[in-house]
Parts: sequence; C-alpha cells; structure tokens
Amino acid sequence: MSVSAEPQTADPGSEHAGEHRDYVGAKLGMWIFVFTELILFGGLFVAYGMYRSMHAHDFHKASGELNLTLGVINTVVLLTSSLTMVLSIVAIRLQRKRQSMLFLACTMLLGAIFLVNKFFEWKAKFRHGVYPGSEHLMARPPGERLFFGLYFGMTGLHGLHVTVGVVVMSVMLALLARNRIHHSDFIKLENTGLYWHLVDIIWIFLLPLFYLAA
Repeated sequence: MSVSAEPQTADPGSEHAGEHRDYVGAKLGMWIFVFTELILFGGLFVAYGMYRSMHAHDFHKASGELNLTLGVINTVVLLTSSLTMVLSIVAIRLQRKRQSMLFLACTMLLGAIFLVNKFFEWKAKFRHGVYPGSEHLMARPPGERLFFGLYFGMTGLHGLHVTVGVVVMSVMLALLARNRIHHSDFIKLENTGLYWHLVDIIWIFLLPLFYLAA
C-alpha cells in the first residue's frame, strides 16, 4: 500500500528554517561589544577632563580655531542617519524590503557625508600646520598641543568607527538584496543599527568637548 505525502506550504524564509538562530546571544554579544567601546571612549573622556582642568585657558583658545559650523552640520548629519537606520529596521519588520534598502542606503550616504566633511576639516588644519608633531604646533603652549593631540586622536578614532559602520552597512544592504535579512530574521541589521547609534552618541559628546570648550 502506497502512502502519499501531503505537499508542505512554503514558508517565507523557509530556506533558513534549518539554521540555528541565537537571537538572545547575538544581542547580548553586541551589548558587550558596545560596553567595551564605551569603556574605551570613557577613558579618553576622563583624560580629556583631566587635561582640560589643568589647561583651561589653552583648551578654550584652541577650541576657537575649530570650525563650529562643520561640527554642527556633522551632528545634524549623524542624527539624521540614526533616524534613517531606525526606519530601515522598521521597514524590514513590516516586510517592506525596498524601503528598508532605501533607508539603509541613505544612512550609508549620510555616513559618507560625515567623513567627507571631516576630511576637509582635517585638511584645513594640516594646511595651517596644525597637526600632531608639526613644528607650528610644537611651538605652541602645552595645553594647545594636548588639545589638538586629543582632537585628532579622538575624532580620528571616531571617524574609523564611522568608516567601519559604513562598510558593515554595505554588507547588510547586500544581505537584504539576497533575502538573507527579512522580516523574520533581521538581528544582523538590528545589531548594525545599535552600533551606529553608539557612533552617533559618541559624536554628541565630542561636539561640546572640542567645538564648544569654554
């Protein structure tokens, strides 16, 4: 006697049904990573505070040489990018793949704009001989040398994080296009968003420390 098997209905994302997914572990791992990043930048913030208390006048004078307009523009750019990242995650949860990809691409573009602005800001400083180790900077008071050393070190480290974020988002965009990220499995995109929010929050602290030092 033959037994006929009933056809099984295809499930969205069924090609990933056999995969083991540890969403809690993935989220926990990302939060641990975020915590280590906060420790890293927290140590730098403490060092900044110590040196600023020792050289308040020099820090105030050096801060006045930074381009506040570019600093504010970059802040608006990053805050907007956080919004588009959130919209990308919401869109994929609502099964709107194209919208999710569009918002993610906008986030990448805004991150690139931030880096371009920072490049021109650094370029102007190098043109005027204000960079670590330059003769012009070494001739300045110790407080100003410390200020610009911290400025290039901390904004450079932050810029590296922005670059990594843009690269990771390009990978997420490719995964979206290939349906490897979808409405029932978007933890990778969500963790990328968490990383990007961290990058934005760090910049919100860097803005007043360097551009509004009084």
